[in-house]
Amino acid sequence: MDKHIARLRRARKTRVRIANLRMMRLCVFRTNAHIYAQIISENNSQVLVSASTLEKEVRDSLKSGSNIEAAALIGKRIAEKAKIIGIEKVAFDRSGFQYHGRIKALAEAARNAGLSF
Repeated sequence: MDKHIARLRRARKTRVRIANLRMMRLCVFRTNAHIYAQIISENNSQVLVSASTLEKEVRDSLKSGSNIEAAALIGKRIAEKAKIIGIEKVAFDRSGFQYHGRIKALAEAARNAGLSF
């Protein structure tokens, strides 16, 4: 089993547990160059809020979109955007990625900015 298949298997297991909770989920995806975060509705039909290092305001303020500093900024932005539309509690979906480095930085920044999960 290669790394990609193993990550997708882990992601699928997590998403089944989150679906049983009937909660909005903060879904995180990372590539070598960027990091993306979305808050998806309970029935997985709508993206309510999103933030990524591809946004113009973020790109202008960062040197690189693929470091812990960028992930922390995205975590803060997604939490601020969520609070604006009234979302305060979500389930964290790390998409099968290990909880360290950029994923951990994004989660901690979102928690510090007022999002609870």
